[in-house]
Amino acid sequence: VTVSAFPCRLCCQCGVPIPPNPANTCVGCLRAQVDITEGIPKQGTVYFCKQCGRYLQPPGTWIQCALESRELLALCLKKIKASLSKVRLIDAGFIWTEPHSKRLKLKLTVQKEVINGAVLQQAFVVEYIVQSQMCDDCHRVEAKDFWKAVVQVRQKTQHKKTFFYLEQLILKHRLHQNTLRIKEIHDGLDFYYSSKQHAQKMVDFLHCTVPSRSKSSQRLISHDIHSNVYNYKSTFSVEIVPICKDNVVCLSPKLAQSLGNMSQICVCIRVTSTIRLIDPGTLQIAEIDGNTYWRHPFNSLFHPKQLEEFIVIDINRVHDKKKVAGAGARSNKHTLAEAWVRKTSELNTDHQYFCSTHLGHILNPGDLVLGFDLANCNLNDEFANKMNPHHIPDVVLIKKSYDRTKRQRRRNWKLKELERDREGMDTDDERQYQDFLEDLEEDEAIRKNVNIYRNADVPVESDTDDDGPPRISLAEMLEDLHISEDATGGEGANMMT
Repeated sequence: VTVSAFPCRLCCQCGVPIPPNPANTCVGCLRAQVDITEGIPKQGTVYFCKQCGRYLQPPGTWIQCALESRELLALCLKKIKASLSKVRLIDAGFIWTEPHSKRLKLKLTVQKEVINGAVLQQAFVVEYIVQSQMCDDCHRVEAKDFWKAVVQVRQKTQHKKTFFYLEQLILKHRLHQNTLRIKEIHDGLDFYYSSKQHAQKMVDFLHCTVPSRSKSSQRLISHDIHSNVYNYKSTFSVEIVPICKDNVVCLSPKLAQSLGNMSQICVCIRVTSTIRLIDPGTLQIAEIDGNTYWRHPFNSLFHPKQLEEFIVIDINRVHDKKKVAGAGARSNKHTLAEAWVRKTSELNTDHQYFCSTHLGHILNPGDLVLGFDLANCNLNDEFANKMNPHHIPDVVLIKKSYDRTKRQRRRNWKLKELERDREGMDTDDERQYQDFLEDLEEDEAIRKNVNIYRNADVPVESDTDDDGPPRISLAEMLEDLHISEDATGGEGANMMT
């Protein structure tokens, strides 16, 4: 019997029966003679920025990678790509490590042709140490003085309702993430950016969300004559229309006629991407965008501190008000009414005021309501001074008055705020912020654009109190979720699942 008739052969080194192979050597002896992983580093270093959660991809690119992701695997393999050129990579994968250990372990399987054409396959582990290093973008953020562009948002009003609304829009759409610094000043906000593109994105966002106009300028910082590279600092100035919710305005005759022959004395019921006005005498509504306002500008007749409290003596709903020729659309959410009111500061007198109001759906005799007294004031306005005195109402009612202390105690929701540099909120700012919170409770259209979070510190009460102030239902609230980011990546917790 010849040797070739046997299915197995003996290893030429140790004599162990083995399947036939070109080297006539068992795997153990072959590995003892040849190490195909020789020259491949078994340890390496990966640089990670704690501030933004990105990894460094040499020479200078920072990329976002989750733990055990394909992107992170490719980044690690690129570090030993030159060493892997002499072998054939068969498989690669992560070995689980504790997320806080700052270690990444890769199990690699490689093949290589060795003695007499025999192919040897071997698996080994490469360990990477995650070292912290701050990226250039985070360096600029921490410096707080390095900026390439600034967006200066201004509104020439005494109330910050529009800014509070704008702040919530920025938080909802996460436009504050690219800012280096946000600084609050008396009549506006300054947003600092590391690139002009991010600043231009903010300006475009402001034009889409609030009626505004802007202009830009740039200043030359440095110039390299050899490479023809210019370094500029850009400034974008954005001016928001000086009209806020609950303002009484006087339109120009030409603008009032173009809006459907509505009265010149109107009430601003909402400021979003347009100014929404209502005529308290006819319920006629109109929307004015930023371009229309700057062509036909008008001002507020009063500031919020001039609101006076009235008590409703009698009120009659008007259901058969006829439209005048050329009149525009009317509001379906308001009810026209004629009311007799008296100032709470003049209860010892018999002086009453008669007015038409758009609040007929919520006012009843005995209710308290806030409004402006036009009969006993001097109107310093270009258009109001030229109006027929008979066309100017004695009183314009703005909104129903509720117990503010009770509203604050029952408010089981909260809002988030931008992190910005400011000296602190004074008493007037706190009052204006409470006015904005009350507007959210009363206006459903504004609430749709704002993220409202449930406040777990306040117990949940029944929402069936019809006689109380308006409230926000639990269905409109979001849970305030706090996620602690992992030390080696924003999604490092996924490794433990």
